[in-house]
Amino acid sequence: MNVIFVGRKTGRVKQLDLRHPVVVGAAALLVLAIVGGAFSIGMGLGSRNRSTNVVDQLGGWSAELVRERAQIDDVRRILQEKVNALAMRVGQMNANVIRLDALGKRLTRMAKLDDGEFNFGTPPALGGSDTLDGQPAQIPDLTAMVDDLQTQLLSREQQLGVLENMILSRELNKQVYPEGRPVQDGFISSYFGRRADPFTGYLAVHKGLDFAGPAGSKVSSVAAGLVTFAGERAGFGQMVEINHGNGLATRYCHNEKILVKQGDMVGKGQEVALMGSTGHSTGPHLHFEVLKDGAQVDPLRFIGEER
Repeated sequence: MNVIFVGRKTGRVKQLDLRHPVVVGAAALLVLAIVGGAFSIGMGLGSRNRSTNVVDQLGGWSAELVRERAQIDDVRRILQEKVNALAMRVGQMNANVIRLDALGKRLTRMAKLDDGEFNFGTPPALGGSDTLDGQPAQIPDLTAMVDDLQTQLLSREQQLGVLENMILSRELNKQVYPEGRPVQDGFISSYFGRRADPFTGYLAVHKGLDFAGPAGSKVSSVAAGLVTFAGERAGFGQMVEINHGNGLATRYCHNEKILVKQGDMVGKGQEVALMGSTGHSTGPHLHFEVLKDGAQVDPLRFIGEER
């Protein structure tokens, strides 16, 4: 294949044989140069892109590390808050245990239980399995254990409170139950029952106990209660009547002086009058009566003495 060139000025004709080795070699060199230039340009652009991608990746990793560190700090803070909350609850339960131990010791003394029957100063004996295949406690398990312990403490506190109320009620019943002598000085000069009336000589029912003693001797209430009468009553002279509840009442008669007034609350053993000889009386003494549901009963069964 030939390429013909014609000159403009001279008009001469030249031919170029494309199959000539020189022409073929020159064309091959030109093609290689073009391909090599394009490859070099592509490699340069590719290397610049790779450098940019590595920098971007390093920046992304750094940001991810910062986020993970922030998350770890949040987890640590939350765990610390939970530990602090558990520590506070344990402190509160320790305070409850101390209070319950004190209550238990007080109830033991109040109930007059045998030594060692309820020893709140030492932990109770416990038992368990011989196997050691348990798992370490986790925070959720520990929280459940604390909740269960707190529930048990509350239940124990309620039970001890009920026991305390029962004992206090029993002590209160003791306080309002007539018991003991109304006078410390003196002796029983006349018992409950039929006797000869000291004024008429005829048989009559004596509805109380007479305690003879020095005038002005202290007269004390044999039980706690409410003063329902304090003043002069025919035959009884200066009299004090005390209601103790449960249908029980006591009377203190022939007094020289009354030390309480109607409406007063009195305690067991409190002085209510001074012994005298007012009303139908042959000398200084105390006429003492115990009433059950409004009827006089023998006071001997309450003061713990026999004929």
